[in-house]
Amino acid sequence: MKLKVRRILAAMLALVGILIWIFTNPNSYETEYQKTDDKDIQPSSSQEAVLTGQTEDSGLQASKLLELLDVKGRAPKEGYERDEFYPGWPTVDGCNLRQIIIKREFGDSAALDGCNVISGEYDEPYTGEHLVFTSKEQISKKIQIDHVVALSDAWQKGAKYFDYDTRNKIATDPLNLLAVDASANKQKSDGDAATWLPKNKKFRCQYIARQISVKYKYQLWVTEAEKNAMSSILKECPNEMAVGV
Repeated sequence: MKLKVRRILAAMLALVGILIWIFTNPNSYETEYQKTDDKDIQPSSSQEAVLTGQTEDSGLQASKLLELLDVKGRAPKEGYERDEFYPGWPTVDGCNLRQIIIKREFGDSAALDGCNVISGEYDEPYTGEHLVFTSKEQISKKIQIDHVVALSDAWQKGAKYFDYDTRNKIATDPLNLLAVDASANKQKSDGDAATWLPKNKKFRCQYIARQISVKYKYQLWVTEAEKNAMSSILKECPNEMAVGV
């Protein structure tokens, strides 16, 4: 009986000690306990930098975003097939995605027959040429939709480990799509920034910024050579902004 009483008294004294500590250290109490149940707590500035690509002084600068990408070697290309990303252009709101991208590039000059772009003009980004089209046949022959981050390159830098839905998003995300000159697109093939850059030097900063944006958005990595090539281009345009992330 005496032992039981002693245990009760010890428990009461411990409780009194805790209450005294809480009242004399209110800030510590809030730090250690209250904040864990606070649903309105915002991410720290460093967390936001990782989540959004923003930095305290530079917003969404492509050069800063590049520093957030992992640097690794290429994974084996084994197993890569285009069908691992998508079987073909999907339909969005009743229109083929290829035609939607062409219309986006042609802007107000695009003439439509239903969903199909049948004429228009624009400044082609990879060559820098101003192209004018008067028929759908001309457009089909001259224009291809390029994956800014080539699907094979994406496969070897992380996408092979993703599920199909994520790979499909990479392949059909307008951020990763440009309407470009067919011959330039063939020259690029599946090259990354270390092996191919647009002939049009005025577009290179935008091109690199878009590649970085896609790789950041989908957590794809870059090789050391690729990162060096990107950094070299961005030195000419340090304030080039990332897009779509």
